[in-house]
Order: sequence, then C-alpha cells, then structure tokens
Amino acid sequence: MKTKLQIAKNWLPRYTGTKLDDFGDFVILTNFQNYITKFAERFNCDVKGIGKPMQTATNSKGVSIINFGIGSANAATIMDLLVARSPKGVLFLGKCGGLKKSTEIGHFILPTAAIRGDGTSDDYFPPEVPALPSFKLHKFVSDKILNRNLEYRTGVIYTTNRRVWEWDNNFKKYLKKLGAIGIDMETATLFIVGYANQIARGALLLVSDLPMIPDGVKTEESDRIVTQKFVDLHLEIGIEAMTELEAKGEQIKHFTY
Repeated sequence: MKTKLQIAKNWLPRYTGTKLDDFGDFVILTNFQNYITKFAERFNCDVKGIGKPMQTATNSKGVSIINFGIGSANAATIMDLLVARSPKGVLFLGKCGGLKKSTEIGHFILPTAAIRGDGTSDDYFPPEVPALPSFKLHKFVSDKILNRNLEYRTGVIYTTNRRVWEWDNNFKKYLKKLGAIGIDMETATLFIVGYANQIARGALLLVSDLPMIPDGVKTEESDRIVTQKFVDLHLEIGIEAMTELEAKGEQIKHFTY
C-alpha cells in the first residue's frame, strides 16, 4: 500500500467493521455510543463494528453515523480514513464546555472557527492556518435549528489535547484571555484534517458543562441529566440536516490553493 487512498480503503473497514459500500454519502460523527444506539433504534438498522475501535450505523436515506472515540488523534484518524469514501458532507455532533457566562448547559454552538490547541493539527498545516468549518454546511444546519424556533450560539471553540485541566487556575486564566466560547478536544482537528482532505465539514456542539467554575465541572450525574434533556434533540437536528443537505442545501464546492 503506497498511497494514502490505498491505506484508507483498507483501514476504514478494519477500524469500523463496515464495508466501504455500506457507508452513506453523508456522515455524522460522534464520540458517544448512545448516539449510535439511538440512531440505529430510530431507523431499525444494525450497529456494526462492535469490538472494533469505531462503531457505525447507516440508514436507508444514505446517512451514516460513526463513533470515532475521544480526542484529537482519533478525530484526525477518522477524517483521514474517510477519504476512502469521499463523503459529500460530515457533521460532528459533539459536546463542549461553556466558557462564557452567556453560554448555558443545553445551548447549541455552531463554531465559526476553532483555536488549534490540540497539537495534532500541526502535522497537517502550519499554525497560521485557521481551523474553519464549511460555511454552506453550517448555514444549512443553522436553518434547521431556526426552523425549530430554537436559539444557538456562534463563536470560537478552543480545542485542547488536555483532558484533565479543570483544577488548573493558570490554564483557566489563559482560556479567559483567548475569549473562546467553548472548549473541546476534537473540533479544530476535524476542521483542519477535513480541509486537508477536501471534505465538507461542520460541527454542532452541545454545551454539556461549565468547567470554569467548580460546581460546573462535569460529573456522572450531571452528564446523565444532559443526556436525558438534550441528546435526542441534538441528534435529531443532525439527522435532519444531513438527510436534507443534498436535496435542499447549497452546493458545496472544494477549492484548493
């Protein structure tokens, strides 16, 4: 295997237990197994890849969902492997910590950009290259949210490769200087590697915790409450957007330098 495409075509099925032809043209990414389960139950389709690093499900409408795991390294891996399928659009349904007082648990965020604190993305482009979503994909997701008479936030997400930092006051001071609206571990990586692979990409993030204050740090109990109240809606918006994108959305074109 001498080319990236050859490797991806071999590795994507190996990582997911899913044949290339079984993936849809539109992909939802997540790092939560219950999103996969809910998707499969809704469309009465099989969950594939049990026991593999990544699990998938695909409905009859040409939409696949993939649980790629947690962190920037896994985010880069799935965006690299998806070149084997050349999806028409990829939407990340992730959770993030809210960093501003105006951002509350249960809010949705459509990131306008992401700050590359992940480290992984440096292997793809110099630090000066911004991590951006595909505007037309985000515009369509925005329409889906507004059609439901829901609000959402926009702003910059800080993506970090550091998992346990909520105790570190110096790091919190740094985050305040950045002015980011939220923090996660995948968005910037997904945007940069999607750009590198000419894949239309976006992210709809659910604010699941408020890590800048001690009482807002995520716990098992608080995460259970967020799941009960907001996950179904989060997934529903993602499914609706990716199902209708080809028929109703603006054409997404890729341009290279």
